Amino acid sequence: MTFSLGIVGAGQFSGQFARLFRAHPGVSDVFVTDLLPERAERLAAAEDLTGAFPSYEAMLESEAVDAVAIFTQRWTHGPLVLQGLGAGKHVYSAVPMAVSTQEIAEIIDAVKATGLTYMMGETSQYNPATVHARNKIAEGAFGRLFYAEGDYVHDMDLGFYDAYRYSGGDGWKATASYPPLLYPTHSVGGVLGAWRTHAVSVSAIGVVDERGDGVFDRSVSRFDNDVSNATALFEVAGGGSFRTNEFRRVGYPSHIRESRFRFFGTEASMEQLATVALWQDKTGVEDISELLEPKPTTSPDDPSLRHIAPELRAAFTSGSAPVHDRARLPRVFDRMHNGHEGSHHFLVDDFVTAVGSRTLPSVNAWVAARYTLPGIVAHESARQGGVRLEIPDFGDAPEL
Repeated sequence: MTFSLGIVGAGQFSGQFARLFRAHPGVSDVFVTDLLPERAERLAAAEDLTGAFPSYEAMLESEAVDAVAIFTQRWTHGPLVLQGLGAGKHVYSAVPMAVSTQEIAEIIDAVKATGLTYMMGETSQYNPATVHARNKIAEGAFGRLFYAEGDYVHDMDLGFYDAYRYSGGDGWKATASYPPLLYPTHSVGGVLGAWRTHAVSVSAIGVVDERGDGVFDRSVSRFDNDVSNATALFEVAGGGSFRTNEFRRVGYPSHIRESRFRFFGTEASMEQLATVALWQDKTGVEDISELLEPKPTTSPDDPSLRHIAPELRAAFTSGSAPVHDRARLPRVFDRMHNGHEGSHHFLVDDFVTAVGSRTLPSVNAWVAARYTLPGIVAHESARQGGVRLEIPDFGDAPEL
């Protein structure tokens, strides 16, 4: 059985996913809407979609749409998700899940009440390092895991200025100041996507920005934020800890690898840098770089990427890594673009499979809460000078 899907937001990111949803054998019609109708019309024509709606409300009112996939500004996701669930639609949402504990609680309550599918599209769930660590943890190869690190290191100069100008219009500087710790899911999700635990407390420190160009300026920021780099240390249930970095001013080649991870156990450890990854135990070191390296499937000069800053194109051209098990994916995806270190194909298939089979997706509402809420509390900790704060937990997903 197939279902129809409405894409919400026709920006730089959504077009890549619209193409994959359109090709998936579990999806029939694909529609699109955007606050700028001309963008929606362009995307519908470029990707041969079924059509465009004049507004999100019109899309939700239509019986022609069974599910929605939200690719809008990151602070808008919570309310749009709740609207979608309230209208009886299954919901795929780009990250983050929401920007407050209250919004997260309301989404979980709505999923419980409606029985509809909700999934957050966290790319780090299928980051090759996370996949490999997840497999090794399942095998018991680490021994007792007690510490991990996750970094999302992406300098503003490497494509983000162009991206914010594209999405933010004349007032783009007000939104380019989005607090790093309120967009935590690449670093937190990459750790917790492998380590089956959750954060219970956090202490975080933010670094005030000094560029002086109106970005990360509290007098300009709609988020009252002047922090561009932040570090958080989390305590986890069952004992242990993990540290995350969210850096937006950093001398690092994020176009090579923007997310990177390390895991330490009593019997073995694993460490990843920009161009090398190592498996280590008490007897020696194994270079596993090739196992975790995605092979490009699309040229960065492909015409479909011409509207994306060159420094961001690697996120849309990477294929799968050897560690990825593609056996469950539709064969049509074998010939299609991928992105974010091979994650796009798996995320689309997760959502389509969950809706079609009425099973929980990998990053369901409860998992999404555990990937998102730690950053929200960490942001508050940083604003309070690093005070240690408890992190609420909504528990595990119920059995279907």
